[in-house]
Amino acid sequence: GGPERPVGGSAPRRAQPPPLPSCDSSRRALGEAMTQPHHDRLLIIDFGSQVTQLIARRLRELRVYCEIHPYNKVDDAFLAAFAPKAVILSGGPASVYWEGAPMPPAGVFTLGVPVLGICYGQQVMMHCLGGHVEGGHGTAEFGKAFVTPAGGALPLLDGWFEAGTEQVWMSHGDHVSRLAPGFAVYGTSPNAPFAITADPARRFFAVQFHPEVHHTPKGAKLYENFVRLAGFTGDWTMGAYREDAIAKIRAQVGDGHVICGLSGGVDSSVAAVLIHEAIGDQLTCVFVDHGLLRLNEAEQVVAMFRDTYNIPLIHADESALFLGALEGVSDPEVKRKTIGKLFIDVFQKYASGIEGAQFLAQGTLYPDVIESVSFSGGPSVTIKSHHNVGGLPEKMGLKLVEPLRELFKDEVRALGRELGLPASFIGRHPFPGPGLAIRCPGEITTEKLEILRRADAVYIDQIRKHGLYDEIWQAFAAILPMRTVGVMGDGRTYDYALALRAVTSVDGMTADYYPFTHDFLGETATRIINEVKGVNRVFYDCTSKPPGTIELE
Repeated sequence: GGPERPVGGSAPRRAQPPPLPSCDSSRRALGEAMTQPHHDRLLIIDFGSQVTQLIARRLRELRVYCEIHPYNKVDDAFLAAFAPKAVILSGGPASVYWEGAPMPPAGVFTLGVPVLGICYGQQVMMHCLGGHVEGGHGTAEFGKAFVTPAGGALPLLDGWFEAGTEQVWMSHGDHVSRLAPGFAVYGTSPNAPFAITADPARRFFAVQFHPEVHHTPKGAKLYENFVRLAGFTGDWTMGAYREDAIAKIRAQVGDGHVICGLSGGVDSSVAAVLIHEAIGDQLTCVFVDHGLLRLNEAEQVVAMFRDTYNIPLIHADESALFLGALEGVSDPEVKRKTIGKLFIDVFQKYASGIEGAQFLAQGTLYPDVIESVSFSGGPSVTIKSHHNVGGLPEKMGLKLVEPLRELFKDEVRALGRELGLPASFIGRHPFPGPGLAIRCPGEITTEKLEILRRADAVYIDQIRKHGLYDEIWQAFAAILPMRTVGVMGDGRTYDYALALRAVTSVDGMTADYYPFTHDFLGETATRIINEVKGVNRVFYDCTSKPPGTIELE
């Protein structure tokens, strides 16, 4: 709040306001409320914080249905149509005293529902209701801080301050200097005298810190108290979502035909099974095999969809086309662009042959939707377009079916379990669209890909045997663009070196390396070298993200 730093980051405080926010009008506006008519709904008004998505995740974990909408898409008419049972005002990079600073509609404070302001959300609440906010003067706080209780009891803080103080995560340059009428202080920190404030009579609550991040250990408890005060019953379940989604798919598609780009990953697979449950043989899946998949992966995907679910499936084996186009290519961006363009061309070729196709199904998730209409100029920038096969719907005259666009990744897994997909499949680690191409730095060859597939299979087998698979967000082997001298038996070898990577993460935005024991690493390296011809050296990558990325390219 005023202005924010990235959580845990070190960006300096900006002296000037960022450009005024704008939304990509070519996308479906996030201001169109995603219909969930059978559930109480909580509205999160986003002012551009990097961690707004974490607020939604915390609430979804409490089985509360919520949606994030940019402040400039929320007016009084929107509020009336959305009819939230509670509102949360997010953090953001602006200062309330800037000209054109982001503001919520006045109707937020006359709805008669509980409102929680976080960081910038606290400051904008004070500003709108008659308080005062100041900047500078050495009152900024970035990182860990400790809040001590003040004033009387507050139901929002049930379970807090049992040990006298609570650790929180601060990220603010401005601070509230005078409370709005009706508010009292309930918690203070060294640089935030109004760290927790509330007007209990109107059920308005405001905190200067970020309870959504894991650096605030009891943040989840604060959200639990807030939704309880608002009267939420926790009725948003995957069973209910499944029923709603099936009804919506049937209503949208009617007697039309849907084609689904199936990657074999969790998102597109869950979308395909859900759509098939809704419309049966009106769905055809197209699985483009680019020759960059893991060991036996294509066979497993085809068997699951054709044999287990009896879903019409086109297996487009175009590995020769992709590998031919990638021959001699070593630049990672050229690799990605080559694969992406070929995928669209190949998908279009097969999809165009499906008679009567009117809809394209994609495994778009809620973070993709949020990111593709996010603010420009602030820390929450447009990260990527959410169209997985960009341009195809318009080019082919197809309408989009995106049944997962209201879900986060962990919720997709829960829906997959609800639909009966195998647990071993639902729990699989993420796998990138370009596949093994970005785990093979330098030029790609069939020899290197074969080595990589076999080494990766041994590595994952080791992780499973030691019971570690579910503790790890993502693990894989990468073949390095180098050969090293080794000794096997009485002979000299000159073979490839491998890097092993394993990370823990919540959402993939940040990550830390998994702390394998030396015994595990030694045992795994020995197995790989003994079982995979062409490898004589193994490294373990212990770089976090940042500064590294999860994948090598």
